[in-house]
Amino acid sequence: MAEWFETWFDEDYALLYSHRDEEEARVAMERALRVAPELTAGPVLDLACGVGRHLEILRRANPLAFGMDLSKTLLRMAPSSLRPWLIRGDMRRLPMKAGTLHGICLWFTPFGYFSDDENRALMLSLGSLLKPQGILLMDYLNADLVARTLIPEDTVESGEVRAQSRRSIEGDRLVKRMVLTHRDTGEQRDVMESVRLYPPLELQEMAVRAGLRLRRVLGTYSGEAFTEDSPRWIGIFEKAW
Repeated sequence: MAEWFETWFDEDYALLYSHRDEEEARVAMERALRVAPELTAGPVLDLACGVGRHLEILRRANPLAFGMDLSKTLLRMAPSSLRPWLIRGDMRRLPMKAGTLHGICLWFTPFGYFSDDENRALMLSLGSLLKPQGILLMDYLNADLVARTLIPEDTVESGEVRAQSRRSIEGDRLVKRMVLTHRDTGEQRDVMESVRLYPPLELQEMAVRAGLRLRRVLGTYSGEAFTEDSPRWIGIFEKAW
């Protein structure tokens, strides 16, 4: 049986998350480049790049930046100018050589999809791919805020798709189950998301084991410092050895 992340990232996903747009990506990427100017030089991987909204901006500053995603659908939706710089693959089996990347970016919570063992292995892999002083940028949710402000149910509409969502915290994972209805045809489908809720300290401990040290934490895409009420936890790490 396919995992949820193997089937969900398609046209419906892109439509429902269309508010995560190019302007948001521009603000986030420009702030990241000020905090970590190392991302402007050498091979930098935008991992789980989706349609490439961050990568498109990054490549204006770094022509060696490239992207990777598992979703054929999202990769096909990327601008044609990006396609020579996109590869399809599973982040649990990254096809790059150790010590070859100047930077890795993970935007919009693509970490925590897997089991704890697989998530820890992924962090170790990310650390191994970076050159000394290479940068790992991890854009993750604020796990404590999510737990405190969880909205159990809601309904949103985008275009011809209506999504009825139920959210719950099951063990240490945030689970979102959705019934999607295409209003023009009446067709329905069930989809879900399941992300491990890691507190910041646990993320930092994993990063240390991967040879990374924390340089800075941001709480918003525009660069505000992280607080307990920040919407995001954006960690900027550098390869220590």
